[in-house]
Amino acid sequence: MSSVTQPVTLSTDASPRRHLADLGVLLKPRVTSLIVMSAWCGFYFAAHKSGLRSLDSLHLLAFALTGVGLVAGGTAALNQVLERDSDAHMQRTAIRPLPAHRLPTREALLFGLAGLFAGLLLLATKTNLLTAALALATSLSYLGLYTPLKKISPWCTFVGAFPGAMPPVLGWAALRGRLEWETLVLFAILFLWQFPHFFSIAWLYSDDYESAGIRMLPVVEKDGRSTVRQTLIYGLLLIPVSLLPHILHMAGMVYLSGAALLGGVYFYFATRLGADHLPPSAAQSKKNARDLLRASVLYLPLLFVLMMLNAA
Repeated sequence: MSSVTQPVTLSTDASPRRHLADLGVLLKPRVTSLIVMSAWCGFYFAAHKSGLRSLDSLHLLAFALTGVGLVAGGTAALNQVLERDSDAHMQRTAIRPLPAHRLPTREALLFGLAGLFAGLLLLATKTNLLTAALALATSLSYLGLYTPLKKISPWCTFVGAFPGAMPPVLGWAALRGRLEWETLVLFAILFLWQFPHFFSIAWLYSDDYESAGIRMLPVVEKDGRSTVRQTLIYGLLLIPVSLLPHILHMAGMVYLSGAALLGGVYFYFATRLGADHLPPSAAQSKKNARDLLRASVLYLPLLFVLMMLNAA
């Protein structure tokens, strides 16, 4: 194992604009926006099943997505509080506000708690208690199970995939107030999608993760074979699971064809990850991992948009 690098300390910019920008970074806006989009998809299909037009449930949608966004952003901020020391040892995260000492830990903690509790309160009062309870469980499992497990075992990816797949479930529950088979399908799609996505990230930044003592699979098994095998298994399983919305009459034939095509393309990029049988440290394998990451970022929104546009 390589020696642990020293934390990176950057200069402090105390301007109000920079301060607000750093608070925004704590919310992880790109990740949070994907979570909100996934929750919207769940809400959309719940409304479709209930026979509601979009305008009929617009106010509830606004409350639900705002609540989910606040919970997601607050959880992201609290996660950065917990991982500030690890982030300081990784090049891609050392510039974050906490490891770079641009924000005090206490302020970030209070900011994260405020966002989390505001979101839970909004969901409990404006949607229903089930949605609030599920959102709380999602946040607690992410912070209390997935985050510490990253330092212990590569099983952290599997454990973290459960809270990661909850956004469409929250959107569905916000309107319907109960969980149904369609909810499970949306959960399963997002659950399986995460593995090629996060394995590609772990492959790209395996050196960073090793320096921070984070036991992602490419760090623990350096030849990369286990990572490739699991990437292929989950990528292959995603194809038939992504077709289930058509079988359950959630989406039509256009979706069926598009989902099969998207799944095939996504799986193709997954096969390229280990095409050269190279370890994660090799240059060509890094390029293949980056291509898989880009494919994963495009796959999910395209699949959900197609599903919603071709709702049955």
